[in-house]
Amino acid sequence: MADTVPSKPTACLALADGTVFYGAGFGATGRCVAELCFNTAMTGYQEIMTDPSYAGQIVTFTFPHIGNTGVTPEDDETADPVAAGMVVKWDPTQSSNWRATEELGAWLTRTGRIAIGGIDTRRLTRAIRQLGAPHVALSHDPEGNFDIEALVAEARAWAGLEGMDLAKEVSCAQSYRWDEMRWAWPEGYTRQENPVHKVVAIDYGAKRNILRCLASAGCDVTVLPATATAEEVLAHGPDGVFLSNGPGDPAATGEYAVPMIKSILSDTDLPVFGICLGHQMLALALGGKTVKMNHGHHGANHPVKEKSTGKVEITSMNHGFAVDAQTLPEGVEETHISLFDGSNCGIRMVGRPVYSVQHHPEASPGPQDSFYLFERFAEAMAERKAS
Repeated sequence: MADTVPSKPTACLALADGTVFYGAGFGATGRCVAELCFNTAMTGYQEIMTDPSYAGQIVTFTFPHIGNTGVTPEDDETADPVAAGMVVKWDPTQSSNWRATEELGAWLTRTGRIAIGGIDTRRLTRAIRQLGAPHVALSHDPEGNFDIEALVAEARAWAGLEGMDLAKEVSCAQSYRWDEMRWAWPEGYTRQENPVHKVVAIDYGAKRNILRCLASAGCDVTVLPATATAEEVLAHGPDGVFLSNGPGDPAATGEYAVPMIKSILSDTDLPVFGICLGHQMLALALGGKTVKMNHGHHGANHPVKEKSTGKVEITSMNHGFAVDAQTLPEGVEETHISLFDGSNCGIRMVGRPVYSVQHHPEASPGPQDSFYLFERFAEAMAERKAS
């Protein structure tokens, strides 16, 4: 089934079920195959496109005004876009923002990412919600030449994210130090000059703003690759261990990440804090299991309830897999749940400073309701040193 074809479409999005959407292409030319998701955030398209957790995914933006603030290197969550492509309602207009250094279309072209505009994103979002995140092929050809049968076949042949370890692909190649803190007016980004806690952050696809939040909480951060061993972690003499966000199937990444985490938990009393994929890694290490979600959670307006207090936080989320709370063993407590669907959003080890959350407290983009989790991590390290 195909949508009404514009006079001269220059891009098309082919779903594995044979549905085809035509529109206007911008950014890089060519084609890519990935899983299609939707994001409901009204701001932060650049942060979303550069979030390593979006590896292997094309993002449909439900908010129509994408591109109107341009792009700036300050907002990159990693060096280049990681999401495979972009789907929007309206073609980007000329940017209007004092921080902008480049137009969205030019940035996508320069960084090799394909985008399509003029799409009925409401219809597309409904399809994703009802049928699950589809496998798709996105093609951009200025001449408008598309082999639809081949594109649909490519979408159908794509293996999908289940069983795929993408953390290795987006992780750093070698260790490095991080001391940049969160952006603040009017100074912008400043450096942490008086850190109190040494933290080793495992990079499964870490966002820069997460590292900035750790630095702002008083941490001297050393980032290690996803495949780091417990021995390599402990060689840095950390006061705490942080497990970052990242893409792909947590069960696949867990093959090498879980043994390291288990060793840290059994051989030390170090505080451990995880976010997103790091949350899933911790759950697997503690004996829980993860499941693939129908269409995942992607947005900056997700209500999450902290069970112990009843407090509701509005959070930023980006995940297609979730921890199955029913599989958590004795001694591991569910701390947060999604008020959208009741899925797990947080766990902790009873009696130990070991905890994690599914949502993104670094708020990039999104609300800052959950920043206290970084401060809680710092407090746990301080209490351990004091005792």
